[in-house]
Amino acid sequence: MCAPAVTDGSIHTMEQRRLGSSDLDVPVLAFGTGTFGGAGPLFGAWGQSNEVEARRLVDICLEAGVTLFDTADAYSGGAAEQILGSALKGRRHKALIATKIGLPNADDDPNAAPAQRLTAALERSLQRLGTDHVDLLQLHAFDARIPPEILLDTLDAFVKAGKARHIGVSNYPSWRLMQSLAITDQGNHSRFCSHQVYYSLIGRGYEAELMPLGIDQQVGALAWSPLGWGRLTGKLKRGAPLPAGSRLHKTSEFAPPVPDELLFGVIDALHCIAEETGRTVPQVAINWLLQRPTVTSVILGARNEAQLRDNLGAAGWTLSHEQMRRLDDASQVLPDYPHTLYWQQGPFRQLNPPPVP
Repeated sequence: MCAPAVTDGSIHTMEQRRLGSSDLDVPVLAFGTGTFGGAGPLFGAWGQSNEVEARRLVDICLEAGVTLFDTADAYSGGAAEQILGSALKGRRHKALIATKIGLPNADDDPNAAPAQRLTAALERSLQRLGTDHVDLLQLHAFDARIPPEILLDTLDAFVKAGKARHIGVSNYPSWRLMQSLAITDQGNHSRFCSHQVYYSLIGRGYEAELMPLGIDQQVGALAWSPLGWGRLTGKLKRGAPLPAGSRLHKTSEFAPPVPDELLFGVIDALHCIAEETGRTVPQVAINWLLQRPTVTSVILGARNEAQLRDNLGAAGWTLSHEQMRRLDDASQVLPDYPHTLYWQQGPFRQLNPPPVP
């Protein structure tokens, strides 16, 4: 049964959290620029924001206290960085910029050594963004071709040169992240303070290894696609076709598969709790993430002002313990071996972060 709706009607200041082991405080909601420029088979399918529209979205974010903007040189072939840089012109000091490099790029020199290739990629990103540094430089994906020592030496040089304040990774396997952190600590290099990960109520694979690693090693999570590639917007109905405007018509082949039983069980729970709280389904889904261990910030993706304003309503309030439990139960899937053996034992199911020192 769903309880009556309860709302407080108050306005909240955007909460700030420390990003992993760094000295950087970031808002609990960030804005992702994957829709800026809208070119390419994947990012173009998410919708498109031109420079005028992008500036309006950036304006709304800054007014709401969302000062962290995430982008990448792979988004629209660099156009997203350029559009973000243009939107922040004259107010760079008001924003925190996180960008990602490392994916194959048309501008790469195929004969360049890894350090040279990454250095050139960063320089291009800085030029497009119109800044002399980024606040967080992230490796967009794990590249087994680059020895970790060379990679870490290169990133450390970026930090020492003042071109990146902090460094992080994205979509990394747990073993390589732990290996990199161990090498860093031995060599006194700059340390990865963040991990940008796919995490949602219908995508909880992050919890098996990467979340415990983040707790132990103080690596903050920046959660992307919190609405499960558009499945948790509240528009999907059991037994009904996809809505005409759903991005899943174009992105379903990229999105991790989700069994219908799991998906609609989660959607049912979200609708019920949205009714209880007087919130929207996306707001409830994002708020659940904000209460999960290691999650520092949730990256919002919005194609228009209405979507952005709705998503911003996910912060400034909290689901009850009982509501969190119901969402946990509706979305829980046993992890793969060997974690299943431990997860089925009661005490191991609870992930309790250690106290912040």
